[in-house]
Amino acid sequence: TSLWVSRVRVNTQAVLKRAQQVQGRKVVKKQWQAAWLLRAVTCIDLTTLAGDDTPSNVHRLCMKALQPVRHDLLKSMDMHEKGITTAAVCVYPSRVADAVKSMKVANSSLPVASVATGFPAGQTHLKTRLEEVRLAVADGATEIDIVINRTLALTGQWQALYDEIRQFREACGDAHMKTILAVGELASFTNVYKASLVSMMAGSDFIKTSTGKESVNATYPVAIVMVRAIRDYYLQTGHKVGFKPAGGIRTAQESLVWLALMKQELGDEWLRPQLFRLGASSLLADIERQIYHYVTGRYAAYHELPMA
Repeated sequence: TSLWVSRVRVNTQAVLKRAQQVQGRKVVKKQWQAAWLLRAVTCIDLTTLAGDDTPSNVHRLCMKALQPVRHDLLKSMDMHEKGITTAAVCVYPSRVADAVKSMKVANSSLPVASVATGFPAGQTHLKTRLEEVRLAVADGATEIDIVINRTLALTGQWQALYDEIRQFREACGDAHMKTILAVGELASFTNVYKASLVSMMAGSDFIKTSTGKESVNATYPVAIVMVRAIRDYYLQTGHKVGFKPAGGIRTAQESLVWLALMKQELGDEWLRPQLFRLGASSLLADIERQIYHYVTGRYAAYHELPMA
């Protein structure tokens, strides 16, 4: 396997060309667009990762995740009985208990995801990073979004990176593990591909582009590199790993491009929350706005579509 990693070379021009093709394609319209947007909703990890998070705004986030699109809008599309929710909510470790409590109160089994391992920089001691994972799981998180140690990737210490991620995997226990590469800090496409490969080999259920806190987040070229790594890994091992772009995904239009990219590169199986997530906080508001427009023929005033 170390041979596989060391031999990787990514053709930058080819990646950029493919990314241009993906962005240049026409998106679907009318009822087809509405259907794709509802699919996008079911793949969102609805996220709040702020220093001023409180039990009340986490509770509101959970309620929004359980009823992401206004009931009357769903009803007019005959989708009100399909159980449309987001895929999960995602919070900081210290807010996991709040989110779990809100879900219990609502009698819902929607997954609560927690970031961990010294998010966003990953620059804390390994011992504390591992403990953070265990505590989040103990508080009821069923998905953990870990960050890799970029220092190890940038200095080419792939075996050491593998060993760390393996330990995170063990600390997660039964919880799903999503591994954040922080692609904006990895310096090259080749590093992105290698980090993707090492993360998958170490047992990640998903690989995720970014924390949303770097200056460069989810871009299409980087996504192409990551999904090709997922495809190669699947062809080599028969094991399917999920993909999660995150950071800066704000418009309904973009969510359609992401879904199209997944369909073209990996196929229909990667259009479901089991293998595809969109990490987002403000995206849902725009999707709901577009659905409102589809149903009523006009755009909503701000007060008509409350908090997203």
